[in-house]
Amino acid sequence: MGVDWLQRAVPQAQGLHPYVPGKPVEQLLREKGVAEAIKLASNENPYGPSPRAIEALRHAVAEVHRYPDGNATSLKRKLAEHHHVSEVEIVVGNGSNEVIELLIRAFAGPGDAVVYSARGFIVYALAAQAAGAHGVAVPEADGLSHDLDAMAGAVDEATKVVCIANPNNPTGTMHAPAAIQRFLDRLPREVVVILDEAYYEFVAEALGDSWRRLNHPGLVITRTFSKAYGLAGCRVGYALCPAGIAEVVNRFREPFNVNLPAMAAASAALDDHEWVMARVARCREQRARLERALSAWGVLGGHSHGNFVLLRHGESQQILHALEAQGIIPRPLAPYGMRDYLRISVGTEAENDRLLQALEAILAKDGQR
Repeated sequence: MGVDWLQRAVPQAQGLHPYVPGKPVEQLLREKGVAEAIKLASNENPYGPSPRAIEALRHAVAEVHRYPDGNATSLKRKLAEHHHVSEVEIVVGNGSNEVIELLIRAFAGPGDAVVYSARGFIVYALAAQAAGAHGVAVPEADGLSHDLDAMAGAVDEATKVVCIANPNNPTGTMHAPAAIQRFLDRLPREVVVILDEAYYEFVAEALGDSWRRLNHPGLVITRTFSKAYGLAGCRVGYALCPAGIAEVVNRFREPFNVNLPAMAAASAALDDHEWVMARVARCREQRARLERALSAWGVLGGHSHGNFVLLRHGESQQILHALEAQGIIPRPLAPYGMRDYLRISVGTEAENDRLLQALEAILAKDGQR
């Protein structure tokens, strides 16, 4: 008789499930038997990384027989210059996802609470449960936006960490800095506040310098190279935080958690900022184009501030299957309790042409539109 390993696991393993990423292209090709497919499910940069980042990757490959710098010194130095902060105020990770998990694990455990928006990034809930903490999911007042008043009201003596995504994934909503500061002013000084700015580059002019603009002793701002910088496959993220918080988190950080090519590519990408922001501008133009079409067809789920759009339709699952049959992969949002929604990443102009052509035909069929 086999061992029931789930019963042998720590209590928080019960009901815990792995994060489910967007469907890979290879899987769709196998399932549908189509010749080619485009992935619009994971909010990747369709233009790829900058030329400087690609060149840095090529050079770094020759050194992969060596361990990387465990302290990520050169990357931290470059980030410190970029943000005008001290290197001791930076934590690097295997994507901002790992940084968020490390923060929650470092500061919340059994008997503690982590507060987040019910339709915020699902990793907040997964990380809280994995740490053995109690996750407090606060409903959105409008179904899409963080209800900051309700979130502040949910904070009590057990609360150790609060998570805010701004802009939010998967809903695309955003709060102005003044609203975030009013929220921060209501929180106890000893609470760690993770401000997840994975999509910062798409709203940089609206948010400004969050690190200097916002004020709270426990404020941590997380960023990533996976979205605007086009390095999703490298997995590099980081946090800007008080040195004391960084020192604690680094006790939990695994050695060499950012690999050598990833560090080289991220450092080079920071030197190619104008190239990156030009692609961000192109993405925003294409996002507006997609939202105009969805609005005209009556299926726009709400305005997005990220590099994705929301489609809302009562038959969203049928639309999902119809798009996949044509080699187009969107992201269903049922895991967030948003069964009528699909999240669709902004692709290149050609990819968006293909999406809109397919979507228009699907919606027009049988009078769905």
